[in-house]
This record gives sequence, C-alpha cells and structure tokens, in this order.
Amino acid sequence: MNQWRFKLLYDGDCPLCRREARFLSRRNHHGWLAFEDIAAPGFDPAAYGTTRDQLMGVIHGVFPDGRLIQRLAVFREAYRAVGLGWVLAPTAWPGLRWLADRGYEWFARNRMTIGKWFGRHCVSEACAMRAPKLPRG
Repeated sequence: MNQWRFKLLYDGDCPLCRREARFLSRRNHHGWLAFEDIAAPGFDPAAYGTTRDQLMGVIHGVFPDGRLIQRLAVFREAYRAVGLGWVLAPTAWPGLRWLADRGYEWFARNRMTIGKWFGRHCVSEACAMRAPKLPRG
C-alpha cells in the first residue's frame, strides 16, 4: 500500500460518522485515505494544533504536510482519495458550494438527532455535547 494522501479525523462516537468512515474504508483500495477517531481514548487534538471542541464542531481532515481543512472540503478530499471525487465535485461549483456548505453546517450541528431519526443511536456521553457554532473558514 502507498502512503496516505489525506487523513479523515472523524467522531467515532457519532453513529453516522462511523458509518461514513466504514463506507470510505471499504473503498480505500490503495490506502490513500487514513482514518483517525477523535473520540478514541488517548487521542490528542494538540497534535493537530486544535482543540477537542473545535474538532467535535465540524469534521476536519489533514494532509501529510500537516495542513488542516474542515467542513465539506474534507469530504471532497476523502472521496477523491478513494476514487469517488466525482460524487462530491458539484459541491465545489459556484452557487452550489454555498448551498452545500450551509447544508453541511446544519448537518454538523444536528448529526446526533439525525442519527436518531434513522435508528443510529449514540450511547456515549460525548453525544450529549452540542457542537459549537464555529466561524466559517
């Protein structure tokens, strides 16, 4: 396997997040996408120059050079790493990008409730945490 090209920092306490990580993992045939569970014991957000609250607010990803990105751009990179970049490419188009970004922000704030609607319950105390509203960037 080749060295990873992008790392997905996902919330392993979030049932929908775990499901997405499993989906991407099954398609990660070249090993270009790495995964790190930010809810795992011993995870240190300082290694990425951030805090647990920031990481829990919206999804983050990191490139091998240490650059950290967040929100929908993370999904575009993760899907690109597993050969499915075309699926999310329209979310970067002018006009659609704004709409997709607002949709993701709503999802990030409500992911636990959305998971419950689909029978994906979280049993961890972390699920009681409400994702903070973060500045766009």
